Amino acid sequence: MHLVAQDLGFAYPGRPVMDGVSFSVSQGGRLGVVGENGSGKSTLLHLLAGDLPPKSGEVRRQGSVALVEQELHPEPGQTIGDLIAGTLEGLRTAAAELDAAAAAFDHASGDLAVLERTLSLAEHLAVWDADRRVEVALTRLGAPRDPARRLDQLSVGERFRVRLACRLAERADLLLLDEPTNHLDDSAIEFLTGELVAWRGAVVLVTHDRELLDDVATAILDLDPSWDGKPVLYGQPGYLAYRFAKTQALHRWRQRYRAERKRAAALAERLDESYEGLSDEWRPGKGSQKHRRATRARIHVKAADRLVQKLEAEAIEVPAPPVELGFPDLPAMSPGWDPSNPVVEVRSPRVDFPAGSAPAAAGNDGARLDLPGTRVAIPPSGRLLVVGPNGTGKSTLLAALAGTLELDRGSRTVAAGARIGVVGQESEPITGKARLRSGFETYADEALRLLASGELDPDHVVPVAGLGLLSEEDLDRPLAELSAGQRRRFELARALLHAPHLLLLDEPTNHLSIDLVDELTRALQVTPCAVVVATHDRRMRSDLEDWPVLDLTQTG
Repeated sequence: MHLVAQDLGFAYPGRPVMDGVSFSVSQGGRLGVVGENGSGKSTLLHLLAGDLPPKSGEVRRQGSVALVEQELHPEPGQTIGDLIAGTLEGLRTAAAELDAAAAAFDHASGDLAVLERTLSLAEHLAVWDADRRVEVALTRLGAPRDPARRLDQLSVGERFRVRLACRLAERADLLLLDEPTNHLDDSAIEFLTGELVAWRGAVVLVTHDRELLDDVATAILDLDPSWDGKPVLYGQPGYLAYRFAKTQALHRWRQRYRAERKRAAALAERLDESYEGLSDEWRPGKGSQKHRRATRARIHVKAADRLVQKLEAEAIEVPAPPVELGFPDLPAMSPGWDPSNPVVEVRSPRVDFPAGSAPAAAGNDGARLDLPGTRVAIPPSGRLLVVGPNGTGKSTLLAALAGTLELDRGSRTVAAGARIGVVGQESEPITGKARLRSGFETYADEALRLLASGELDPDHVVPVAGLGLLSEEDLDRPLAELSAGQRRRFELARALLHAPHLLLLDEPTNHLSIDLVDELTRALQVTPCAVVVATHDRRMRSDLEDWPVLDLTQTG
C-alpha cells in the first residue's frame, strides 16, 4: 500500500482551501493531520478518498480505501444490521474467491503466484474471523449491537461508533479517519489506539487528540501556513516532537517578523528625515549661495531616492505570524467578599430526566445526576476537574453549578454579584434573525443583555477583538457562516466578555485546534478566576493532574 499526494490544491467557489500539499504514506505509516478549523483537514480526506477532484496536483494510491467521517447520514430505514452486512459481504466475497481459486487450481499447469496472491489477501483480511471481529469492535467501542435498530434513531456518537467498528473490521489498505476520538471514552480510545498501531496498511487521521497523536502518528502534517505560506510536514513521530519543532519555528517566525518591521520602520524614519531636510535644516538663507542651494537640493533628493531604493531592495515579505491567545486578567473575587466562602456550591444535587425520556440503560434510578450527601463547592480561584464516562452526568453537574438547570433535589448557593462564564459541550443552534447577526453584533447584544441584568461591570468588559480568538474579518461575518471551530472560539469569547469570577468549561477541547488548546490550558493554569473543567481529553487531564478531581464514576 502506498499513498502519494503531490502539490494538492483545492478551492470552493470564492474560497481557496489549500495549495501545495505534498506527502506520502507507505504501508505501516500513520500520518496525523492537524490545523485550524477551515484549513481543509476534512476536505483533504475526501481528496485522498477520491470523493473530490483536486483543483491542482494529484493523488496516487494503491489498494482499498475506507473513510470514516465525523457524521454518518443514514439512508431512510437503514439499520445497524445493514452496516454490518455490508462489511461482512466484502469480506465473504474475498473468502469465496479464495475457495473458488483453490477448487479450480490445476496443480499441473495452474499459476501458483495468482493463488498465493488470493490467499495472501484473504489472510490479510482475516476473512474466517470476520464475524467475531465485527462483534469485538462494536463491543470495545461501546457501540449499540442490536441489528434491528435504525441508524436514524441513534445519537451522532452511537452512529459514529457503529461505522468505525465496521471500518476497522474491514481492514482496508488505506484507512482515513476524521476526528475518531470525538465520541469515544477512554477504554474505546485504548482499543482504537491498539488497532491503529497494528494496522497493516496506511492510516491518515485528522485529530485534535494530542495523546492519540503521541501514541500513533509516525509523522504530522500541519495544514496551517508557515511563514512562507505553505503547510509543513513534520517527519518525527509523536505530538511532543511536533510541538517542540513548531514552537521553535513560530519563535523564529515572530522574531523575523519583528525584526523586519523594526528595520522597515527605521528606514522609513530616515527617509522622512531626509525629505524634511529638503525644506528645513540644510537650507542656506535666501539670496545667498544660490548655486550651492541648488546643488545641495539635488544631493538630498538623490540621497532620499537611494533610501527608497534601499527600502524596496531590502524589504522581506514576512507575513504576520498567527495571533496568540490574549487571555484576559480575570478577577478572583469582588471587593467585600469573604475568601472563605465559595463562589458557588451545590449540595446533594439530583436532576431527573424529563418524564418518559430516560434512556433504558440510565443508572442512578433514571436520574441524569444523583450525588446524595455530596457537596461541590468552588472557592475563589478554586479549581475542579470533573471526569467520568459519557452518561455519568458531567454536563448536568456543570449546568447545575451554572444555575441553568433546576435541581430536583438538593440546593445551590452563589455569592452575591458572582459572574459566571459558561462554555457548553456544543454550540447552541442559531435560528431566526440571529443567523444574520455578525460576531461583533452578537457580542454587543450579549453585553447589553448582561448589563441590563446586572451581570456586567462596564469597567470590566473584555473586548472580543483583543482575545486573538477570531479575526476582525470573521467577526464581521454572520455567525451562521462560521465553521464549528470558529463558533467554538466565539463561545469561549462570549464566556469571557463580562470578566467572570468562575469559568465552567464543558469539553473545552471540542472543535478547537491543538495550538489553541495548548494556549488555553496554560491560561487556565494561571488565571486568578475559579475554573471547573469537564473533559474526556486525556492530555488536558494530564496537564491538569494537580487539580482536585471529582470522578462521577465513583460518586454516581
